[in-house]
Amino acid sequence: MRNKEDYHLEDPAWCRGCGLFGVFDALKRAAAAQDLDPEQTVVVTGIGCHGRLNNCFRAYGFHGLHGRVLPVATGVKLNNPGLLVVGVSGDGDAYSIGLGHFIHAVRRNVGIVYLVVDNRIYGLTQGQFSPTTEMGFVSISSPYGSKEFPIDGPRLALAAGGTFIARGFSGNVAHLAGLFEKAVKHRGFALIEALSPCVTHNKINTYEWFRKNIYLLEDDSGYHPGDKMEAWTRLQDSRRIPIGLIYQEQKPPFEELVLPDVHKPIAREGLGVDVPRLEKIMEKFR
Repeated sequence: MRNKEDYHLEDPAWCRGCGLFGVFDALKRAAAAQDLDPEQTVVVTGIGCHGRLNNCFRAYGFHGLHGRVLPVATGVKLNNPGLLVVGVSGDGDAYSIGLGHFIHAVRRNVGIVYLVVDNRIYGLTQGQFSPTTEMGFVSISSPYGSKEFPIDGPRLALAAGGTFIARGFSGNVAHLAGLFEKAVKHRGFALIEALSPCVTHNKINTYEWFRKNIYLLEDDSGYHPGDKMEAWTRLQDSRRIPIGLIYQEQKPPFEELVLPDVHKPIAREGLGVDVPRLEKIMEKFR
């Protein structure tokens, strides 16, 4: 049985107090609790402060282009469905340049665990407002206050037909680790949005601010994550932010629908290059 330090490769180079430390710790705790095999796990990251995570977490890793985490993760999963594929994005990476990929990965129900680290700011590029930044927020790119209404990722996922939608908080590592454990067991696309303060560039959405504005769904004995209308109602509440498992249902994962044998990587299905045929095609362009 592995412990969480077995998944620690190196110390991350994040700002002191960054919420990503809590996210990293939650991933390690969950990996140890599930005894995940690093050789059967792939972590795909995008551009942003979160992108350093796969250098620090013991597993296979791929650092992709900005907004392109999900195409890469989908390709990995379809090529070898037996792997646990974890995509990690920031709020800009996921909900701005990567938004089109996000909606389609959700509706296809690709068997990926997708962790979106939401600090409501572009931290890596020195503090511009992001798609999740509240309207009126003053930043270096919005000196007169942002004039854009923010995006709610879990609400988008629910509308797109998501089968596992959760939200956690990097200031509550044990709870976030528990959500990740549930996501690993889910068959299909699992979204976990982690509210994660940027201590350098976002002085509004601090640890204290989140603690005052979030509440645990688990504390409400009447809440059931299988009720889509109730999930939608909770996500519509502008006064308080729910964290926990928001919604879950069972649908066939995309890879099981498109692959004849889900346990056989498609790279072994005769995908070698037909050189004579390729040469005939190339002749037409000479």
